[in-house]
Amino acid sequence: MSTGPEPSAEEPGARRWEDRDTEPIPRARPANPGPADYADHDPYSDGAQSATLGGYDRGDYYVEEGPPTFTEDEFSGLRGGGGDAGPSVPPGSRMAPLDEEASRHAARYLFPTEKFRGEWKRHWIQLAKEGGIAVAATIAMGYIAGWLTKHNQTQLRTVVLVIWAVVILYCAWRVADWWYDRFILTNKRVMVVSGIFTRNVAMMPLLRVTDMKYVQSLTGRMFGYGHFELESAGQDQALRNIRNLPNPNELYLRIVEEMYEPEAVEARLGRAAGVEDDGT
Repeated sequence: MSTGPEPSAEEPGARRWEDRDTEPIPRARPANPGPADYADHDPYSDGAQSATLGGYDRGDYYVEEGPPTFTEDEFSGLRGGGGDAGPSVPPGSRMAPLDEEASRHAARYLFPTEKFRGEWKRHWIQLAKEGGIAVAATIAMGYIAGWLTKHNQTQLRTVVLVIWAVVILYCAWRVADWWYDRFILTNKRVMVVSGIFTRNVAMMPLLRVTDMKYVQSLTGRMFGYGHFELESAGQDQALRNIRNLPNPNELYLRIVEEMYEPEAVEARLGRAAGVEDDGT
């Protein structure tokens, strides 16, 4: 039998060493222990007896506690959020924060009780053809104009420059049209606004969307764009095939959440607003 060193008598409150070589004897736990069964003093104080419960050592029993509690920070860590940093985002979804206000271009098409959720321009891949045309036309114009200048063909060179200017103006118009082409999401509908001189506004209520999917080609997965297809209860749909939208996975999640969990969106926005108010 091995024992630890005995505490000196000059150290009040020092813990006594006990013999641990003896196998403990299992003891039955009282059915309904009450507060009176516990001693209200330190079992390790100098000269005190061990706290007992029904005649047995207190160390023979587990103390029952209430259900575990978790803080909001712990829950936000499980959700992948950042505590008070803002609304939590599920891991892997890569959803950016919701836009606070619509641009002037989109705000004119929203009615007062409608809640804006976001707007997106088409992906820059939509301008790939126009960009290629502009580069090819510039290279060809430089080569042809140089050759004509070398052979003193001034009039033909002027014609080539005019054709090149027309091509560049066409490409510039396509870039401006791309800039004004917006996909808009609210809590009630989706819209596509396009056109510079002739403005086209197509919309579909979220309640009428019966099916939706997005398709990403190999280049779409490489550069981050996709095509959406919306189905509704009606036969004629103003919005059916919406091409070249950026971040299609994020956009898909936002539309689906707005369709099936609008209360969750409102709760997230309300919590974000509360965090901002606390920060100010």
